[in-house]
Amino acid sequence: MRNTALFIIDMVKDFTDPDGLVFYPQNKEVLPRIKNVLDECRKSDVLTIFFRHSYRKNKFDKNLVNMRPNCIEGTGGDEIDSMLEVNEDKDYVIKKRRYSGFFGTDLDLILRENKIENVIITGTKTNCCIRATVTDAYYLDYNVYVVSDCVATNDELVNEVHLTDIKKYFGKVVSSEELFELLEKGEI
Repeated sequence: MRNTALFIIDMVKDFTDPDGLVFYPQNKEVLPRIKNVLDECRKSDVLTIFFRHSYRKNKFDKNLVNMRPNCIEGTGGDEIDSMLEVNEDKDYVIKKRRYSGFFGTDLDLILRENKIENVIITGTKTNCCIRATVTDAYYLDYNVYVVSDCVATNDELVNEVHLTDIKKYFGKVVSSEELFELLEKGEI
């Protein structure tokens, strides 16, 4: 296995399905591109980690105080979109209740146990979950690659501002085609 992991952040039904509680069309647009990245990463023996934003049913959560309820366990809204198949034998699925995939989870331990140095990041909410996970990965000394055509938020300007900041301060921002070249050359 390579020293690289693919993160697929919060591509769950409440975000990706038109009937989802916090759906927006940009997530549906990036979904097939994320599927292509997933397929290419699997061919290149890259560890895959799915993140499921998931709140406990009928329990208080500070995150839900100022936002619409979403991704509640047991409702189906926190289930990974069916376009992205989880390989139960190889992939990890991490439930999270905060924006960063590192906060309150065993993600860092999983990465260290698998000798991961590089993280490829795809998914939703560039300004929240992507940005927070990128920041924590950077502070934990991982090499960060955000796939620009495989992340989204509900405002394109906001998306671009955060990608610009990530590129300037936290890691590399690459297209999926650039990522495939890096994988093919063995550079990540």
